[in-house]
Amino acid sequence: MSKRLSEKDGFRIVETSPIPKKAVMINGLPDVGLVGLLAASHIISSLKLEEVGSLESDLLPPMIVLHGGIPKSPVRIFAGESLVVVISETVIPVSLLRPLANDLVEWAQSNSTELVLSLGGMAVANRQDIDAPKVFAAISERKLESRLNGAAEVLEEGYIVGAYGLLLRRCAEASVPAITLLTQSYYNYPDPVAAGASLNAVNRILGLSIDVSELLRRGEEIRLRSKDMMHRTQEELAKMNKAHEYDLPPLYG
Repeated sequence: MSKRLSEKDGFRIVETSPIPKKAVMINGLPDVGLVGLLAASHIISSLKLEEVGSLESDLLPPMIVLHGGIPKSPVRIFAGESLVVVISETVIPVSLLRPLANDLVEWAQSNSTELVLSLGGMAVANRQDIDAPKVFAAISERKLESRLNGAAEVLEEGYIVGAYGLLLRRCAEASVPAITLLTQSYYNYPDPVAAGASLNAVNRILGLSIDVSELLRRGEEIRLRSKDMMHRTQEELAKMNKAHEYDLPPLYG
């Protein structure tokens, strides 16, 4: 099966297997500390999710990734019975973030997605002094606070810069339930410990039991393998003024 959705704003979503309806969609995109990418990749491997599609664009960097010697799209979709996971193994250029958010939310609507759950990092200056990173949540509607099940503290004021901010806004506008989890992390380095904290929150919210011990055990290996990706991600974060994130908006005291 190969279904190619119409291309809009430079993106097209290619479905190679059926996509579950009314599922939870998890987004793991390159961001601060690569928290989302590391956490989402661990979810895919732990739950043995199957590759069911990809996001394609002629405006993405001209590259493929190799897994098991087979060429793959760097932006892929995996799924299980009630879970859909979108990951990107390439940095999404700033110019494509808005089209990406628009198309993902439209696609989520077409699949009657129950919840859009995005995983990211929150840079903190004293990360080296924090043993157990805290997880914060931004929600598209107030009633989702109970869905957190105590796994994260709701962000009441602040900024979210980049794809996750755009996704949250579009979900709110489209009445698609959405939660963005932001875990305290390093800004400049891949942070498997923060990814583990994010996964623990996902477990509580979704009633899963994903073991994070392997992720933590392989922390140093993951940091070394992800170094180049983190460097490229930093370049895009700088273009987005990501350093201003989580400051209080000037109109509020």
